[in-house]
Amino acid sequence: MPRLTVVVPCYNEAERLDRGPLLAFVDGHPDASLLLVDDGSSDATGAVLNAVAAERPGRVRALSLTPNRGKAEAVRQGMTDALAAGAEIVGYLDADLSTPPAEIDDLLAALARPGVQVAIGARVGMLGYDIDRSAVRHYLGRVFATAASLILRARVYDTQCGAKLFRAGPALSAALAGPFLSRWAFDVELLGRLLIGTPDVTPLPLSAIVEVPLTVWHDIKGSKLGLAGMARTLRDLAMVAADLNARRRAAAR
Repeated sequence: MPRLTVVVPCYNEAERLDRGPLLAFVDGHPDASLLLVDDGSSDATGAVLNAVAAERPGRVRALSLTPNRGKAEAVRQGMTDALAAGAEIVGYLDADLSTPPAEIDDLLAALARPGVQVAIGARVGMLGYDIDRSAVRHYLGRVFATAASLILRARVYDTQCGAKLFRAGPALSAALAGPFLSRWAFDVELLGRLLIGTPDVTPLPLSAIVEVPLTVWHDIKGSKLGLAGMARTLRDLAMVAADLNARRRAAAR
């Protein structure tokens, strides 16, 4: 089992999935594998994922979930499956490849730093970086990030970028033990669970989580998360906040 497994949640991606960059990633990383999760798609996504997996046996796997459970559960099931198979590092990447797979290298470099357990991509528009994001999404993202920072009690720039890596360990296993409450704001839930821990599992220190500015990120047409979805995600944050506060109380007992 390769030491790194990247989960790619897919829902109705038969016409859009670009297998080239995914196969190039595993070809260039002998210690990495991909787990493509079909989240109850109604098109031919399952067949497409199986075909991609057949091109790199042992390096690319396909997992089918039925019925559709949402991105959060697809990611959780995929990461749990990868950990059970022995992966030392797990993570996820959006199927539209708005974050190119090659960006995983910078996240891996961050994980190699002493004490770092989690590396999350951040879409920061700076000179010399190719970050193509609509103004509306950018400013809504700033509102979301402010709310997420308050909920997590930690300053974070971008919780929602679909590019994250995690080292295997008790805190991660505990954080993935139960389904997420939110279909889209689950990234905040996951980070919160890691930072809070459980009565039996020590939480990660804030210093164990680092944000890594991506060098390339492009808005891709056909995103499953439109403006209405982003509004629902903001509402989800209230539910996530209540759950994390309850977890804090339980962990403090």
